[in-house]
Amino acid sequence: MNFHTRKWVKPEDLNPNGTLFGGTLLRWIDEEAVIYAIVQLGNPKVVTKFISEINFVSSATQGDIIELGIKATHFGTTSITLTCEVRNKITRKSILTIDKLVFVNLDVEGNPVPHGKTEITYAFAGDRP
Repeated sequence: MNFHTRKWVKPEDLNPNGTLFGGTLLRWIDEEAVIYAIVQLGNPKVVTKFISEINFVSSATQGDIIELGIKATHFGTTSITLTCEVRNKITRKSILTIDKLVFVNLDVEGNPVPHGKTEITYAFAGDRP
């Protein structure tokens, strides 16, 4: 799993207990995962269909730097399935895991459409569709 996105936990990201608010973390994950799916499928019209059980295993506090790891695990006809781990950048301690996030490839009318992908691809700076 590659960890490319990093977030700095700031005061506005905290809950009343002084730890990272789960809703903020889930927003960051959904955004990172959909960007990953868009890059892999080569289509900006991708939507979140399903997120499996979310396992919070530890917390983050103000000043922590966390990193989000996303990896494709399965390509369906119109979908892509990802897995996610969030960890503390400095200690490498796991904060959260999600086994399954499913995104669906859409056409211009918003209907599921086959994407034709079967394996992970990477976009590099300067590549053009």
